[in-house]
Amino acid sequence: MGASKTHIFSLPQNELAQVAKVLAHPARIAILEYISRQENCICNDLVDVIGLSQPTISQHLNEIKKIGLLKGTFEGKNLCYCINKERWEELQQSFNTFFTNINYNCC
Repeated sequence: MGASKTHIFSLPQNELAQVAKVLAHPARIAILEYISRQENCICNDLVDVIGLSQPTISQHLNEIKKIGLLKGTFEGKNLCYCINKERWEELQQSFNTFFTNINYNCC
């Protein structure tokens, strides 16, 4: 579907679709799982853990940041990441609402 058709859908529908699109890549899921299990922000160890090149990791991090799931801070030359807890909970609620409003009695 072309981007020009997104105007016919509601803002929540467009947002949920955009989040789902970002989460549809297994590397991004692996990155989020790894970051979410850390006690502190992570800086440079994603390349070794995930097994992808630094530019590829950076591209995935940028996509995840676009939907607000990551916070970043500069420490020296390093950009350190952690999960944006408020956004994580907001998206969790959006998906929960979507999945619990399904009518299973149709067939």
